[in-house]
Amino acid sequence: MSQLVKKSDGDRIDVTSPYDGRMVGQVAQAGPGAIADAVFSAHAAQAEFAFSTPAQRRDLLDALAAAIAGEAETLARLICAEVGKTIAEARNEVRRAQNTLKLSGDAATFLDGEVLHCGIVAGGANRQAVITYEPAGVVGAITPFNYPLNLLCHKLGPAIAAGNGVVAKPSPKAPLAAQRLAELAIQAGFPVGLFQVVHGGAAEAVALARAPVDILSFTGGPSAGLALKNAAGLVRCLMELGGNDPLFVMPDADIAAAVQTAIAQRYEIAGQSCAAVKKLYLHADIHDDMLDAVVEAARTIRHGDPLDPQTQMGPVIDAQSATQVRARIDAATASGARLLVGGAGQGAMLAPTVIADVPPHSALFAEETFGPVISVRRFTDVGAAIAEVNAGAHGLQAGVFSNDHAVLKRFARELRVGGVMINEGPDFRAEHVPFGGIKRSGLGREGVRIALREMSETKVVID
Repeated sequence: MSQLVKKSDGDRIDVTSPYDGRMVGQVAQAGPGAIADAVFSAHAAQAEFAFSTPAQRRDLLDALAAAIAGEAETLARLICAEVGKTIAEARNEVRRAQNTLKLSGDAATFLDGEVLHCGIVAGGANRQAVITYEPAGVVGAITPFNYPLNLLCHKLGPAIAAGNGVVAKPSPKAPLAAQRLAELAIQAGFPVGLFQVVHGGAAEAVALARAPVDILSFTGGPSAGLALKNAAGLVRCLMELGGNDPLFVMPDADIAAAVQTAIAQRYEIAGQSCAAVKKLYLHADIHDDMLDAVVEAARTIRHGDPLDPQTQMGPVIDAQSATQVRARIDAATASGARLLVGGAGQGAMLAPTVIADVPPHSALFAEETFGPVISVRRFTDVGAAIAEVNAGAHGLQAGVFSNDHAVLKRFARELRVGGVMINEGPDFRAEHVPFGGIKRSGLGREGVRIALREMSETKVVID
């Protein structure tokens, strides 16, 4: 029961289900020549597309969203099969992908510039500066396995809305949804060559980064991100590199809502979400009661066949990933942590897990753990808890449950993260809102509106 992604003798990548090992599909392995050709043809198509109108770009994106809607269930089942996320989660991703594209199309019509007068100081020239935003060129988009459709749309939508071309390389662990999206784009009327998908692993990602792209947009881990940034040189890089995201619960919080949020956001996609609740900080006054409620809720999670509508959690992406998570659990318990539920599994299956009193130096707690494990810490001093989080390498998002305005304001001001969610978990995201982090969590921001600017060049004309 492991995800097998391998090069076949015929330069193919075989993709099998992480749940039962069955063959899901194949894609062609891209060589350096194929990647270079894709970027060259994308530049050729973009050179004409750069002069398209905002209305034309919006129509293209709306047409692609409609094409996705036309085969939503087929796409959902494909994502369910190649990733192992539940069919309900896969259907939700397909829905969100449509929204991302439609919002990108809307944003294309509001890529507004401005006019600044140069004579704002004594002796200043009596001239006006007209500031506009132009297409950057070709965007190299490298995406992970966990949201194979919507995260690609988060790169594709703003890129097209800004007038760019796109060459995408999806994760070899889940390349099929991306391949189908490229086919649907042709059906939706995209100019030939404007959006292409190439397949492969780390070497192909580096080849794309080294190709003559104008922007590199990557979602993945910090080590891979640094390697790609070094390969890209002076090309602008937009990178979402994951997080180790905390959820704080104060004594005055709605405990039932906090429990529901922690469970839903940590066990979604078997814990393989960048901004999931990876660290749960419980105030000492409510620690025991809430911890009991979290453990009880975790026991009720139905995990198994992701295609079964009753299943609430499927496998992690492959057996190797599950083994790594189990090793971190074992190391944490050896250091004094208490395993309260879960921890067991076979192959890529790993039971929903709750582990308390986790030492802050353990890999399970100090590093991003991509798996269904809630690591719990008790705290009494808000400042000390904030300082512990701020001392970590990541800074994506955080969540706080409280009804005390002063406490919430302190968390919002002092946490060194890209986003603070109030009475919500760190995994909350709206497609049009800026999303990203600081420190090892990334460079730049995603989210339709801000990404449109990130993928544009600023031009100033003074007359």
